[in-house]
Amino acid sequence: MATLHPAPRFTLIDGLKATLAKALGDHLLEANEAHGELLFTVKRESIEDALRILRDDHKYQQLMEIAGVDYPSRAERFEVVYMLLSLTANSRIIVKCSASEDTPVPTVTTLWPNAGWLEREVFDLYGVLFAGNTDLRRILTDYGFEGHPFRKDFPLTGYHELRYSEDEKRVVYEPVELAQDLRQFDFMSPWEGADYVLPGDEKADTPPVDKPKTTEKPSDTGAGAKTDKQATGKVGAGAPDEKDGGKGAPAPEPTEDRPARAARKGKVGGSAKATEPKKKPKAPAKRKPAAKKKDSE
Repeated sequence: MATLHPAPRFTLIDGLKATLAKALGDHLLEANEAHGELLFTVKRESIEDALRILRDDHKYQQLMEIAGVDYPSRAERFEVVYMLLSLTANSRIIVKCSASEDTPVPTVTTLWPNAGWLEREVFDLYGVLFAGNTDLRRILTDYGFEGHPFRKDFPLTGYHELRYSEDEKRVVYEPVELAQDLRQFDFMSPWEGADYVLPGDEKADTPPVDKPKTTEKPSDTGAGAKTDKQATGKVGAGAPDEKDGGKGAPAPEPTEDRPARAARKGKVGGSAKATEPKKKPKAPAKRKPAAKKKDSE
């Protein structure tokens, strides 16, 4: 017997945007629908009340994730994004609010206990403060770490580096020394059009030459009948291998000034006999045993 689950198989968001927007009321700033998902932007000071309404009145029981986003060009550069899940309606929505470095966001640990870890992660990586979180400590970076790694103005190498010191027998922190400056960011994408000249683009505005160089006759390029005739000739003509060769040709001249060797003293055997292998002596023939005499003889 098949078991039917009360949750629908597919999320139906037709009319859901208007329903949730009406429920949020004055807490809501903007509601959008994109890529089959609903996104609600609420006031920062009302984030706890808005999420409580969604949890208690519309059955979004689970807080799946809290993420941070950094937009350095904005007045309130950070966005805190809350992702909610309704198990009974099989529906996911996204709720977000904006914040700056000195404007804390109300904590939602009063609604979901797991929000404590998620808020610590956003604080550690982005520097967003959460008012009411009693344990707002770093969770990913080391103790005493300075800065927030996911900010878009944070240098790629950090401000400090650590190494093990053999002299002090412990891990020490030292300022990062860079051979090339990587700490200047203009937040301008070269693909969208930078307001400065990129390396290699300084020749783009160079006007073309008035009269391009042309080769109107073969003599300008070195071509012609004379060059073709030389090209068809044999490159190695007159080489030593053509002059001295064949049967009865004299030996080539020596290439070294080494004096001649003195004649070898004593008898010199023939090289043929000296290099031939010695033949093994033949084994003596075996004698046949004599026949035994018969007793009658």
